[in-house]
Amino acid sequence: MTAAPGPTLESGLLSPDVFRDQGHHQVFEAMRRDDPVHWHVDSAGVEFWCLTKHADVQGVSRDPLSFVSGAGFTLVDIDPNDLQGTMMRQMLPGMDRSEHTRFRRVVGKGFSPRTLRLVEDHLALKARTIVDNIIERGSCDFVVDVAAELPLQAIAELVGVPEEDRRRIFEWGNAMTGIDDPEFGGDKQASMAASANMMQYAQELRRQRMVEPRDDIITILTGAAEGSDGLSDEELAIFFLLLVVAGNETTRNATSHGMRALIEHPAEWAELGRDPSSDRMARAVEEILRWASPLLYFRRTATRDVELRGKTIKAGDRVVLWYPSANRDEEVFPDPFRFDTDRSPNDHVAFGGGGPHFCLGANLARMELRLIFTQLVTRMPQLEFDGPVEMLRSNFVGGIKHMPVRWEPREAFVGN
Repeated sequence: MTAAPGPTLESGLLSPDVFRDQGHHQVFEAMRRDDPVHWHVDSAGVEFWCLTKHADVQGVSRDPLSFVSGAGFTLVDIDPNDLQGTMMRQMLPGMDRSEHTRFRRVVGKGFSPRTLRLVEDHLALKARTIVDNIIERGSCDFVVDVAAELPLQAIAELVGVPEEDRRRIFEWGNAMTGIDDPEFGGDKQASMAASANMMQYAQELRRQRMVEPRDDIITILTGAAEGSDGLSDEELAIFFLLLVVAGNETTRNATSHGMRALIEHPAEWAELGRDPSSDRMARAVEEILRWASPLLYFRRTATRDVELRGKTIKAGDRVVLWYPSANRDEEVFPDPFRFDTDRSPNDHVAFGGGGPHFCLGANLARMELRLIFTQLVTRMPQLEFDGPVEMLRSNFVGGIKHMPVRWEPREAFVGN
């Protein structure tokens, strides 16, 4: 019996099915070897350069004068006059130069070391409670019952979303990122409705904080908006939307991919359990981020002609930075398809390739991953799959929707 052929560029690199079925790694491996700067015409007629090497992804990321984000940071064609076009232009990843600098300076106040220190103890308790809630059961859907919980609680805590509203935020986020997945709405209309609900909710939070300030990001940005260098009502609402998606969805998916990798590599789980020290866990977190690459790509647009590996990227060309490919680059990561929680150095690009658009919430994400995996490897027995792993159908977010797991039940307070 002849094996079915694997995915190819001609099958449509933007096909959500290729990524859902995890065929993209095979495609990218061939591209890194044969054509690392590839001019691609997708089956839908979308034209763009594919950058698949680590050095090129970093180089373009760190050259914001030659490669800009303001012309669009995804490959979705947008109407600049509709709601989606407005949101894309006013989101942090879609800003350039002085506008980006101003916006990042204002919102960065909400991610200061002081702010993260204030929430760390609370999040540590949340991580402990998440494990308490499942450890006696013997089975769960890891994505829903574990991976989704801490990122949602972290963002809600930073922003000041009441406990009773947090599930709504989770569902809106799913609808926004699941635009190509039938389970989460599967169409643009559902995604835009979720975006509108999210923005309306943010504006209501802002009104509340103007009357009753709190120690959270919305209060910080509401206060900043009173000055000439602050955020407008619309800017704040769009930032809230971005924060929920970027800060919640991506960390949830990194957690899910990390747990899947640890199940598939039980020796790594055992090693972490024997040595969950802060340094060892920090290296494991970086490997989880490299392995997961929860955001698949960002796009740039060339402002001038640039020569790269013998190819001419012309002014106006779209350039796509493929993070999962850069994170499997054989020239940077020895044996890149081996999951190694002790890997060092680990110069992954899961938070972007550096430069002005490096992820604002990187340290928060690292904290969340460290807290939840410390609880898991020290208190839970080795997990096993209890059903098929269901991947998100998306060519932008590398997500896992469901991952049934089982284990030998333990009492909630064993190991305290």
